[in-house]
Amino acid sequence: MIIKVHCKPNSKQQKIETGSEDNLLVRIKSPPVDGKANKELIEILAKHFAVAKSQVKIKHGHNSQHKLVEIDIS
Repeated sequence: MIIKVHCKPNSKQQKIETGSEDNLLVRIKSPPVDGKANKELIEILAKHFAVAKSQVKIKHGHNSQHKLVEIDIS
Protein backbone atom coordinates (compact mmCIF):
# COMPACT_ATOMS: atom_id res chain seq x y z
CA MET A 1 0.00 0.00 0.00
CA ILE A 2 1.34 3.44 -0.90
CA ILE A 3 0.08 6.49 0.97
CA LYS A 4 0.78 10.20 0.76
CA VAL A 5 2.00 11.71 4.01
CA HIS A 6 2.38 15.33 5.01
CA CYS A 7 4.88 15.42 7.84
CA LYS A 8 4.94 18.25 10.41
CA PRO A 9 8.20 18.12 12.40
CA ASN A 10 8.83 19.97 15.69
CA SER A 11 5.24 19.46 16.88
CA LYS A 12 4.34 19.41 20.55
CA GLN A 13 2.82 15.94 20.31
CA GLN A 14 2.88 12.87 18.09
CA LYS A 15 -0.38 12.55 16.20
CA ILE A 16 -1.78 11.04 13.01
CA GLU A 17 -4.66 12.90 11.39
CA THR A 18 -6.49 12.10 8.20
CA GLY A 19 -6.23 14.76 5.56
CA SER A 20 -8.01 14.34 2.26
CA GLU A 21 -9.01 10.93 0.89
CA ASP A 22 -5.57 9.32 0.51
CA ASN A 23 -3.45 11.69 2.61
CA LEU A 24 -2.30 11.48 6.21
CA LEU A 25 -1.07 14.39 8.28
CA VAL A 26 1.52 13.17 10.76
CA ARG A 27 2.77 15.45 13.51
CA ILE A 28 6.10 14.42 15.00
CA LYS A 29 8.25 15.81 17.79
CA SER A 30 11.66 15.34 16.17
CA PRO A 31 13.37 18.08 14.18
CA PRO A 32 14.14 17.48 10.50
CA VAL A 33 17.87 17.02 11.19
CA ASP A 34 20.06 13.99 10.40
CA GLY A 35 17.04 11.84 9.47
CA LYS A 36 15.52 12.00 12.97
CA ALA A 37 12.11 13.07 11.67
CA ASN A 38 12.05 10.30 9.04
CA LYS A 39 12.99 7.70 11.65
CA GLU A 40 10.23 8.86 13.98
CA LEU A 41 7.75 8.93 11.08
CA ILE A 42 8.54 5.29 10.26
CA GLU A 43 8.11 4.30 13.91
CA ILE A 44 4.74 6.05 14.21
CA LEU A 45 3.37 4.60 10.96
CA ALA A 46 4.56 1.09 11.86
CA LYS A 47 2.78 1.31 15.20
CA HIS A 48 -0.38 2.79 13.62
CA PHE A 49 -0.65 0.07 10.95
CA ALA A 50 0.57 -2.70 13.33
CA VAL A 51 3.52 -3.75 11.16
CA ALA A 52 7.27 -3.98 11.73
CA LYS A 53 9.38 -0.87 11.09
CA SER A 54 11.15 -2.77 8.31
CA GLN A 55 7.83 -2.95 6.43
CA VAL A 56 7.55 0.86 6.22
CA LYS A 57 9.67 2.58 3.57
CA ILE A 58 9.81 6.19 2.42
CA LYS A 59 9.77 5.96 -1.38
CA HIS A 60 9.96 9.68 -2.24
CA GLY A 61 10.42 12.89 -0.28
CA HIS A 62 13.21 12.09 2.17
CA ASN A 63 14.04 15.81 2.37
CA SER A 64 10.49 17.13 2.03
CA GLN A 65 7.41 17.44 4.22
CA HIS A 66 5.40 15.70 1.48
CA LYS A 67 6.31 12.02 1.26
CA LEU A 68 5.20 8.85 -0.48
CA VAL A 69 5.38 5.97 1.97
CA GLU A 70 5.07 2.28 1.11
CA ILE A 71 3.69 -0.05 3.76
CA ASP A 72 3.96 -3.80 3.25
CA ILE A 73 0.88 -5.27 4.92
CA SER A 74 1.37 -8.85 3.77
